[in-house]
Amino acid sequence: MYEELKERVLKANLDLVKHSLVLFTWGNVSEIDREKGVFAIKPSGVPYDKLRAEDIVVLDMDGKVVDGKLRPSSDMPTHLVLFKAFPNIGGVAHTHSTYATAWAQTGKNIPCLGTTQADYFHGDVPCTADMTSSQIDGDYEIETGNVIVETFKGIEPTHVPGVLVKNHGPFTWGKNADEAVYHSVVLEEIAKMDSITLALNPAATIRPEIIEKHFMRKHGPNAYYGQK
Repeated sequence: MYEELKERVLKANLDLVKHSLVLFTWGNVSEIDREKGVFAIKPSGVPYDKLRAEDIVVLDMDGKVVDGKLRPSSDMPTHLVLFKAFPNIGGVAHTHSTYATAWAQTGKNIPCLGTTQADYFHGDVPCTADMTSSQIDGDYEIETGNVIVETFKGIEPTHVPGVLVKNHGPFTWGKNADEAVYHSVVLEEIAKMDSITLALNPAATIRPEIIEKHFMRKHGPNAYYGQK
């Protein structure tokens, strides 16, 4: 019943390894089927080289397993919060990729300094605030999702398809699992670019109209990038 969904989620998780975004079991990807009211995610702690489609766990929108014998990723509740809060996304990816995680550990946004970032992110990639003690001691993974949602008040998630959770790492999303991973690759690269750029010139900036031009030519109502 969920074979195609599980195959897509398997591929997306293995693509994290392909693109050198994870070590060991440091990441997970999910995808939602909104018509069926379920989503699929990597099982907790299973090495990527041993991961099979039948291992992928399918859950309902209450977070209850409906297909699969293994425990879902410990980050599953965070994914679920994002799926509920951002109705236009279809996939979520989480990694501990080196440069993006380094930025998360600084607690700083990744500033938009060039057209590479502007092509995919309509401005800075935000970093969340510190979690409170009650959030950490409570339903930690749910609260992780909540601080992301709080960070995106006033920000359109489809225009900024990623976030840094302070002291933790990046989460990205897209129309499906594959696009969520794609944005993880982009996020890691722009985090690396900014690290180098600011080392060379700590005062580097970009004109806002260049950000607007590059984002809108690719994603705006009159976009003309690529083929019809």
